[in-house]
Parts: sequence; structure tokens; C-alpha cells
Amino acid sequence: MLSDEATLPRAQLDADYTARATVSEAEFARIIGLYQSLSDTAHDLPDTRAGLTFCQETGLKLDLFGTAGGALRPVVVFIHGGYWRALSRGQSAFAAPMLAAQGIACAVPDYQLAPDASITDIIGDSRRAIAYLWHNAQALGIDRTRITVTGSSAGGHLAAAVAQPGWQAAMGLPEQPLHACLPVSGLFELAPLAACHVQDWMRFTAAELAQSPLRHPPQGLRGAVALAAGAGERMGFHRQSDAFAKATGWAVHKIADRNHFDIILDLADPASILSGLLVDLAR
Repeated sequence: MLSDEATLPRAQLDADYTARATVSEAEFARIIGLYQSLSDTAHDLPDTRAGLTFCQETGLKLDLFGTAGGALRPVVVFIHGGYWRALSRGQSAFAAPMLAAQGIACAVPDYQLAPDASITDIIGDSRRAIAYLWHNAQALGIDRTRITVTGSSAGGHLAAAVAQPGWQAAMGLPEQPLHACLPVSGLFELAPLAACHVQDWMRFTAAELAQSPLRHPPQGLRGAVALAAGAGERMGFHRQSDAFAKATGWAVHKIADRNHFDIILDLADPASILSGLLVDLAR
């Protein structure tokens, strides 16, 4: 079981879950710059609605792209990565133009960041974003029967966490409000993370580890798993995606010539394998 990896030596786990080791400092800076510049461009899309408050208690907001008057469009919810402690919706809208060209809307929510927020808080934020979109779908111009969630790294974990069962009724949602799920380079069993450097800022509790998506596989929706192939990902991420694909029965797609950080930028390229996979799931 993947949870048993928590007993591995700390040095091995640190190496297996240090995503930054897949790129140089210069390459990392270049990729994050593209996150920002491509997301800035997305705000030029017609009918963009930025800064929609989806939680009054926290004041968290989302940006909505690619809707069209008179039609209810499928929507992809993109949840950003950053090991739960970095980035924001401002660097995470790069998929919106590709999706809009396919007649698919894109919603990009924020969430509270660690270490000030716990993983319980962060998961709750992501679930409240889904609830907001579902309950307000008609007014927002989206089809609430076709809500697809995706995200990269920590965002892949959160995509799986909003797809897993057990929380929906408390937010007035059907048993499975989602149409499809595509976690990219995700983290699905948190026990190994609690035994390595990630615990320094996440401070996972035993109860939070018990809510790992791998222990509560999603049901009643379409799905797939994706990550960079070979050395483009650290070994921990390979084991995580392989285990989640096995638990869900979803296909796992390992994308060549990509790394942990630039694979998700393939969603800005309509000709990429990842874009094709997401569009097929979302329709």
C-alpha cells in the first residue's frame, strides 16, 4: 500500500517528492513566467468575469472565462498547484483560451494557502467553489451536468478530493455533481508527504491523512490520470498516479518530453495530447 511508504527513509521520501529537482532554477522561472503571461492573455477573452466571490466567509474568488450568452456551456474547473502554499488563480488561467475555442467555459478558483491554512481548509475551499458553480450554474451560463475538474500537483490532489464521495450532501449537492476529473501529476495518498519535508509546512494530522483521495476513490464520473513521463517526474509522483489509476480504473497517460511544471502548459496548446484528453472528458 502507498501509505506504507511513510516508513521509508526520510532522505528517500524527500528526494521522491522534491518536484523542483525536475528542472533548473532558470527553467522553473521561465515556466512560472509563462503561467503568468498566458493567464494574463486569457483575461482578454470576451465575457470574462473576474473576481466572483464564491465564499462569503473567506472572501475567496474565482475567475470565469468562455461563457456565451444564450447557451449553457460545459465548464472545466482548474485548481492550481504550488504544494498547497504557492501560486493563485492569477497564474492559472492559461487553459481558458483553448477551452473557449472548443465551446467550453473555464473557472479558476483561489484557495487559502498553507501554512496559514490546513489541508482541511484548502479542500473545503475547493469544494465550496464547486458548490458555488453548481448552485449558480444557470446565472453563470454553465451546464451543471457537465462540470469537469482538473489541476496540477497539489491541484491534482484537490481535483481528486472534490471528486471523492462523502461531502456533497452537506453543501446541497447531488451524490456526484461532477461530470469528469483529470488530475495531473497529482498526490492521492498523503501519508508519504507527512513523513517528508512537505510536513514542515502542511502539518498533516492523522485525521487528514485518513481523508486521502486514494482511500476514497471517486465514483460515478469519467476520469483519467496524467503526468510527465520518466525523469520528468520524481518517483513519488509516478507511484501516486499509478496507484490512483489502479484504484479508480482510470487510464494513466504519461506525457513524453515534459516535466512536473511544464506538462500543465500543454493545456494552452490545442494540438497537445493533454488538451485533447481534457476536451474529450469535458464534453
